[in-house]
Amino acid sequence: MFRSLQRFLVAAAIGWSVTAGSFVQSADRAATYDVVIYGGTSAGIAAAVQTVRQGKTVVVIEPSGHLGGLTTSGLGWTDTGNKAAIGGIAREFYQAVKRRYDQPSAWKYESADDYDRYRPADDAMWTFEPHVAAAIFERWLADAKVPVVLNQRLDRGDGITIHDGRIQSIRTESGQTFRGLMFIDATYEGDLMALAGVTYTVGRESNAKYNEQLNGVQKDQNVHNHRFLKPVDPYVRPGDSTSGVLPGIQTDGPGEDGAGDHRVQAYCYRMCMSNVPENRVPFEKPDGYDQQRYELLLRNFEAGDLRVPLSPGMLPNGKTDT
Repeated sequence: MFRSLQRFLVAAAIGWSVTAGSFVQSADRAATYDVVIYGGTSAGIAAAVQTVRQGKTVVVIEPSGHLGGLTTSGLGWTDTGNKAAIGGIAREFYQAVKRRYDQPSAWKYESADDYDRYRPADDAMWTFEPHVAAAIFERWLADAKVPVVLNQRLDRGDGITIHDGRIQSIRTESGQTFRGLMFIDATYEGDLMALAGVTYTVGRESNAKYNEQLNGVQKDQNVHNHRFLKPVDPYVRPGDSTSGVLPGIQTDGPGEDGAGDHRVQAYCYRMCMSNVPENRVPFEKPDGYDQQRYELLLRNFEAGDLRVPLSPGMLPNGKTDT
């Protein structure tokens, strides 16, 4: 069964990482910036560019060594809906994507004519390779002379100074301090907001909390959704209830319908993969890999449900957002 799954994964992941380069401007540690942005995601970069356009000073602090968030990490198939509603810096980005793919040099592994989402008459393009997004962000930051600090994670213990309800400065785990008049948390996790005392909720709220009908546990509401289609043995040793249950199985159920909980959604990967043999890298087994964590998926296949939990959206040059 493992080999059967491998046959679905014929394209290997393409790695891309934006790290410190010529676009990174040095930050002035003694300065008090008009805006301090924690998080080098797409939102953080857009906020930095707009801040400079308004004549203000800004610094971007990214806790990892990677800029651009999901946009430069594999999420190149944009769920746009009504494209006419997309404006501002977001549309500028997609227009820059289009200008890049207007250039013949952008098409290395296929022609523009063979890619149906490239439309010469459009002013923007909504699907892209991660390295194209990275190059756009690099150019924006360099042109705006935005100081960028990488690999500086917020000290989540007491790395913040607040006076009269306003953040004065933040401190990273390495001891670096950044002062500002305004602060933006542009991370996905919201650690700065939490440290600043912004209220938040973890998990699903109950129906009763805000007098709603579709909150909380959806056990009865979604009786036909999110269920196994075939009977799958949940035990470590098939058929042996004394062996315990597989990872991912909970014996006490999800809770009462409409009740709140403390669970969060599962994280997933957005992988840039390729059907071009010379443009692949192998999947390597990571440290600490435990095949039993995925046994439930393989048993679902063995039970007869052959749906593959991959959703590849085609990107230019034979790549996918998977």
